[in-house]
Amino acid sequence: MKTFKIGGVHPPEHKLKAEDPSITLELPKQGIVFVNQHLGAPSQPIVAKGDKVKVGQLLTKNENFIAANVHSPFSGTVNKIDLVYDASGYRKEAIIIDVEGDEWLENIDRSETISREIKLSKEEIIAKVKEMGIVGLGGACFPTQVKLMIPEGKTAECLIINGVECEPYLTDDYRLMMEKGEEILIGVSILQKAIGVKKAYIGIENNKPKAIEYLAKLAKSFEGIEVVPLKVMYPQGAEKQLIYAILKKEVPSGKLPIDIGCVVSNVATSFAAYEAVQKNKPLIDRLVTVTGLHVEKVSNFKVRVGTPISMLLEAAGGVPENTGKIISGGPMMGKALLSLDTAVTKGTSALLLMNEKDSHRGEPVNCIRCAKCVEACPMGLEPYLLSALVENENFERLLDENVLDCIECGCCLYSCPSYRPLLDCLRIGKQNARQLQSKK
Repeated sequence: MKTFKIGGVHPPEHKLKAEDPSITLELPKQGIVFVNQHLGAPSQPIVAKGDKVKVGQLLTKNENFIAANVHSPFSGTVNKIDLVYDASGYRKEAIIIDVEGDEWLENIDRSETISREIKLSKEEIIAKVKEMGIVGLGGACFPTQVKLMIPEGKTAECLIINGVECEPYLTDDYRLMMEKGEEILIGVSILQKAIGVKKAYIGIENNKPKAIEYLAKLAKSFEGIEVVPLKVMYPQGAEKQLIYAILKKEVPSGKLPIDIGCVVSNVATSFAAYEAVQKNKPLIDRLVTVTGLHVEKVSNFKVRVGTPISMLLEAAGGVPENTGKIISGGPMMGKALLSLDTAVTKGTSALLLMNEKDSHRGEPVNCIRCAKCVEACPMGLEPYLLSALVENENFERLLDENVLDCIECGCCLYSCPSYRPLLDCLRIGKQNARQLQSKK
């Protein structure tokens, strides 16, 4: 069975209520729309306090190369532009909107009719994706139009779509594949046209047999799209691991997928591209999994970007008394929320509620040199060594040991019997190594 080459772990999957249909969440009374919801240069608001806005209206603009627009998910009045805590606990600029009804821009196609004919040219697709603020929904929120603009001297040979969803607990991508399969495949065709390739692969792990069967059946009526079943292994959804699993090609250290002819995108990003190109709809909503072993109503909610986190938690039955952490994302790569006074962003895939026992880290003790972290690392690194270098602030050697290849998957932390804070150290090390590299 196809999978990546080295390392990886298989945590308990806990794909709770995955077969239940998604639920559309009601609109909030007030929305919190963060100005910057992408990796890259910061955007600037083009609205002010007191302005009336409609759903789909542009709120921020950004002419930088690596950037993404933000559009209003709500209709109403701009209450203020203020600093609000984001999921990481930092105060970030946000546009606060008092929601008044649900009035959309007239040029957005809200019908359920599926539009298969792709009328836009390659250049027009890229421009539309940029205009509609589409970003990668696999976690990084990298502006999608940048991926579609193949650098001079590089050649795209194939498109790889990530339908793996290897993080435990998360099921939003699975629900999207089951509910919007045809639209996703049209989105894949749109991305194929944009980068000029005839072949596309959709990787899906074997714990989603219904999605594999459904999309494979649909793909028969699309040119060049192949569904590839994969062995269940974390972190198979990472770009380099997914490429190796499907093509048996390695992305060299310090290089990008395009250096070996690949462009990788997420299934949710493909759907967002479909809505942008075929429906003229900006990225203003998404599916979010609200889950946990003790959550009363585990569900996937279709929710507008800017909806307060508290509304999602209430819709799932509230926060259980013994909750120790609420994590934005999955248990492996997600980050614990420091405050519930924040809102859904384009990159919010899940809210995971863990009880006190499950969320408590064991007390770290001395490394016993078992090498389990080395065995688990899918990038072939030595986490115990990198961690020691960080603790000794030897950032020069960190670069020599390829710390920037770390994908922060957490396999090392998960496998460590001594509860060493390996992932925390690696994140700090990468930050300092990048600063040192930029100085050089």
